[in-house]
Amino acid sequence: MNHFISKDGELFCEQVAVAEIACQVGTPVYIYSKATLTRHFQAFDEAFASIRHLTCFAVKACSNIAILNLFAGLGGGSDIVSGGELYRALRAGVDPRRIIYSGVGKTEAELRYALESNILLFNVESAQELERLQQVARSMGVAAPVSFRINPDVDPHTHAYISTGLAKNKFGIPIAEALALYIQAEGMEHIAVQGVSCHIGSQLTLIAPFIEALYKLKLFVKKLADSGIVIQYIDLGGGVGITYNDEQPPHPQEYGEAIIKELQGVDATIIFEPGRVLVGNAGILVTEVQYTKTNQGLEAAKKFVVVDAAMNDLTRPSLYGAYHAIAPVRATAAALEVVDIVGPICETGDFLAKDRALPAVAQGDLLAVMSAGAYGFSMSSNYNSRPRVAEVLVDGNQYHIIRQRESLADLINGEQIP
Repeated sequence: MNHFISKDGELFCEQVAVAEIACQVGTPVYIYSKATLTRHFQAFDEAFASIRHLTCFAVKACSNIAILNLFAGLGGGSDIVSGGELYRALRAGVDPRRIIYSGVGKTEAELRYALESNILLFNVESAQELERLQQVARSMGVAAPVSFRINPDVDPHTHAYISTGLAKNKFGIPIAEALALYIQAEGMEHIAVQGVSCHIGSQLTLIAPFIEALYKLKLFVKKLADSGIVIQYIDLGGGVGITYNDEQPPHPQEYGEAIIKELQGVDATIIFEPGRVLVGNAGILVTEVQYTKTNQGLEAAKKFVVVDAAMNDLTRPSLYGAYHAIAPVRATAAALEVVDIVGPICETGDFLAKDRALPAVAQGDLLAVMSAGAYGFSMSSNYNSRPRVAEVLVDGNQYHIIRQRESLADLINGEQIP
């Protein structure tokens, strides 16, 4: 469920007309619903109320500090993958003891920053990272709390670019090699082994891959115990999918029941890293039609709707061929046309939708790109020297600009001519 609803043919976010926001703030613009964000966090977190757990939002999905602060206020933590995300989480008021640090390429400076910040856990992903963390912790006179991210070689049945738990992926430590690394870590003076971690991919619509990965983790945790290594945390990652088109992902309650059943007999705090499932359907991208055009070809005419949002604003369609529903902000009885919805960037790959049936639109009409809250703004860029767009958070009958639209001057901030 989300709080983007149609009233008398006009799209609203909670109690605010989307067209009103576009008029006042301009387009393109990302709009998020606070009620939806809150409901999604609570639905996920409450699914695990019967066990010791920590819900750490995957910052990479939607990194605005207002949203991180909202989740922190609901009792959540943060799953980070860079020093920049750590900075965001801390500035947003996230308790550092609710921050876990994943990622395959942590630099020495990033490790030091996280140790200084006293975060809960590092999810270590290689033997060399372990050695570097030991060296940095030694230089600081502290012990680094670690989990190892285990790669269980489980097929998540998702897009190849967002699959992370197969042997051919760059993430984690092969499960067959992990025990030796744990034993090595146990002997390191400045490493405190505390957990085991696993994340197999994103946008999963089946529960079975999660259960398969958890089953393998349980067997591995028993091996650790047999070796005298007792862990406090099991991080099961994230990856629960959402509905973009016709997908039927599991409800968090269904997911929670299956996980809790498989966890019987396990004595540890369980960490989750939900991202897309919390924010994906809580945000939209609103764009204005600039032009419509028809190119006559040898076989058939091709119709285009040129809008002011582009692949730099929402990368997913160009990067993954991802589907986002697109609809007029104000409903129309116009006949459907099959069109490509494209942006102004000088790339043929700059599109939001291809061969999409859309009511005929005209210059100045507003379109809403739905389910854009996850990996929308956070993946945006300044390609073609386009200022990044504004972000707005709606709360009931009010809205707040939580990120100002960049100016032209912002584009060259930090640059200089020698």
